[in-house]
Amino acid sequence: MVHLLNIDLGLDLTEFTQFLWVHNVPHRVTENESSQQLWVARQVNQDRIKALFEFWVNGGDLHSVEVVVNRSPARSVLSLDDAKRMPLTVALILLSALITLLIDFGSNTDWLVRFTFAEYPLGTGDYRFETLESTLADGQYWRLLSPIFMHFSVIHIVFNVLWIWMVGGAIERSQGSGHFLLLVLFSGAFSNLAQYWVTGPLFGGLSGVVFAVLAYTWLWDKLSSRPLFGLPSALFGLMLFWLALGYSGALEMVGLGSIANTAHLAGLIAGLFFAIISRLWRSEGS
Repeated sequence: MVHLLNIDLGLDLTEFTQFLWVHNVPHRVTENESSQQLWVARQVNQDRIKALFEFWVNGGDLHSVEVVVNRSPARSVLSLDDAKRMPLTVALILLSALITLLIDFGSNTDWLVRFTFAEYPLGTGDYRFETLESTLADGQYWRLLSPIFMHFSVIHIVFNVLWIWMVGGAIERSQGSGHFLLLVLFSGAFSNLAQYWVTGPLFGGLSGVVFAVLAYTWLWDKLSSRPLFGLPSALFGLMLFWLALGYSGALEMVGLGSIANTAHLAGLIAGLFFAIISRLWRSEGS
């Protein structure tokens, strides 16, 4: 994306950003201590967006606009500039791809047991695994997070990394890598721990973090007078619907395999909680 405009902090951009979303104009709003910044995708006609903004800020009715934007010659939405601004997002995707290949989508058990939430013996009829206490006592702290990088099918990893790229990347670009890292660590560990308590250590996937980032962005904008992410509110409803489908067993019936429903629910709760804590922290610091 490219930086298009600096806008006064006191101006509520909700109407304008909703207009851009309705008309499928890829964009992002960030802010610092002195202004809001409007970013748009490189393929968007930037002069047209500037003209629309001037029209709107001067009292124009956006509902009267028929032709929204002419796109410049097609370019990749996933630009190198975007990747440079969200190194943690890129690292999460690359680690997920690497570890998923190492475990061969769950077929390579020698590697699999190195990343499960707790170690367990293979080749025995008795399904036993180490407790969380013994795992931590052995210094295997990476296991609190490592299951999020394991995926067991192509559709599993593609679905998750696309959401991380779009929504997790938006958080990192808007609020910084450190803030996004805390959200990933908290939601990843919390969703992993919850799933472990219910099913034991054999699970994996970024889905808990995906539910967390979706819940986080939704609640952050709901609690803000100036929405920062501007994602459609219907996404939260879709997330709840997907969660209900998982618990109903419908997803397994259509061939999507075993679903880590507890991790999804825990991730959603973690994202909502993190949004509230972040807003309170920000209020106290301002």
